[in-house]
Order: sequence, then C-alpha cells, then structure tokens
Amino acid sequence: MTFAMPLLAITGLLGAVSAQAPDRPLVIPHDDAAIVWSACPAVFPEGCELTVLHGDPSAPGADLLLRVAPGQALPWHSHTSAERMMLAAGRLTVKYSGAEEATVTPGAYAFGPAAVPHRATCVSDEACVLYIAFNGPVDAMLAEGDGE
Repeated sequence: MTFAMPLLAITGLLGAVSAQAPDRPLVIPHDDAAIVWSACPAVFPEGCELTVLHGDPSAPGADLLLRVAPGQALPWHSHTSAERMMLAAGRLTVKYSGAEEATVTPGAYAFGPAAVPHRATCVSDEACVLYIAFNGPVDAMLAEGDGE
C-alpha cells in the first residue's frame, strides 16, 4: 500500500518562526518556545510533529524540524526527494533498505537518497528532534511490506 502525504497538508504548517522573508537571515534553536509544532500527516503515527523552518514545502528546498516522542517508531516510508538531516536532540535509530541500521546522535549528519524506503525509532528518554532539508518538494509515502 502506498499513501502519499498531500503537499497541501504541510503547506499550511508555515509556523510563526518561518514567517520571515526567504532572503532574511534566520537562526532558530530546536527548542525555541516560538516554534509552532503541527501534527505530522497521517502517514506517520500520532505524536509525531513537525514545523517548516524555511521555504515552501510544495517547492524544492524546504527546511523542516521533525519531532518524535521517546520510543516512537516511524514506519517504513520513502520520499521522492533526497533529504539531508542532522539530529538536534535525542537518539534515533534509522534503517534504510539495503543498508545497516545506524544510530544517529546529536550533531550527527545523515543523508537519505530519494525513493529509498526507511524507518526510524526514537530510542532516547527525550524527544528526538531532526532537522531535515529536502532537495525537492516535501512528501512521504508508506513503503510496501517491511521496506526491504
């Protein structure tokens, strides 16, 4: 079963912290109280939250923060865009189809190729906060079976 997250579902997530003009300098700590978190689309479980930091998620180049509760697992899914990530808080295990499972710690960089199924689990006692930069428009599709 493949389910695409509609771009309109995330276009409305442009929160208070991302209301600046696109050419304006911007610094936002991952734990800033001004961040407006919204529920992730239905592809992901309840409790998953995200915010758009910069850009338009329906166009290439959007920057997001994704927050996952302690112990929460994100199911096998993929994106049409590659994603560049850095973990800001927590500890996250990630498994990409065809690759070994890895543990991502704060400050660690990760790259996810476009169209490669992957899953993740927040394995820390605190929420995992992941910065994600997408090359293309933001989307997410559930992967068939176990993603392998």
